[in-house]
Amino acid sequence: MIKEVIVVEGKDDIVAVKAAVEAEVIATGGFGYKRELVRVLENVAKRRGIIVLTDPDYAGEQIRKDISKNIKNCKHAFLPQNNAIREGDIGVENASPEDIRIAISKARPLKMERVEKFTQRELLELGFIGGKDSKVRREKLGSILGIGYSNSKQLLNRLNNFGIKREEFENAVERIDGIDGK
Repeated sequence: MIKEVIVVEGKDDIVAVKAAVEAEVIATGGFGYKRELVRVLENVAKRRGIIVLTDPDYAGEQIRKDISKNIKNCKHAFLPQNNAIREGDIGVENASPEDIRIAISKARPLKMERVEKFTQRELLELGFIGGKDSKVRREKLGSILGIGYSNSKQLLNRLNNFGIKREEFENAVERIDGIDGK
C-alpha cells in the first residue's frame, strides 16, 4: 500500500487509481472545493503525506497550483496528456493502470527554495525552447522525468524546483536524442 494519500479530481479518477495501486484516494470534486477539504488535506499531509495526481489539462494544473499554495509538503505525480486521453476526453480516469503506477512512482516534492541548476540558455541550446520541435521534446522530457508537459517557462521552473538531478536530466536528454536521431 502506498503511504501517501493520492489527491485526484473526481470519482472516476478514484476508481482508476484504485484499479492501479493500493492506496487511499481523495477527490477534490473539481476546482470548486471548499476550505474544509484544504484543512483535511493539510492534516493528511502532516500524518501521511499526499501525492497530487490531477488531470493533465488547464483545470488540473490550477487545482495542483492551489493545493501546492496551501499545502507545502505535498508530492506531485504527472500523467502525460497522450496517456490520459480517450475519445477526446482528457483525465486520470482515461489512463491505464500501468501509466498511473508509473506516474505515481515518479512523484516528486515541489521544492520551495529555488535552485538554479538549469538555465533558459541551456534549454534553448538543447532544443527545448525556440525550435520547431521544442514542444515535442518538452513532452518527451516531461514524460521521462515524470514532471508532466509544460511550456518553456514551466519546464525551467519544474527542473529547478522538483529536485531533478543533473545526471537524471542528462540521461533523459540522451534518451530523447536517441529517439529523435540527433
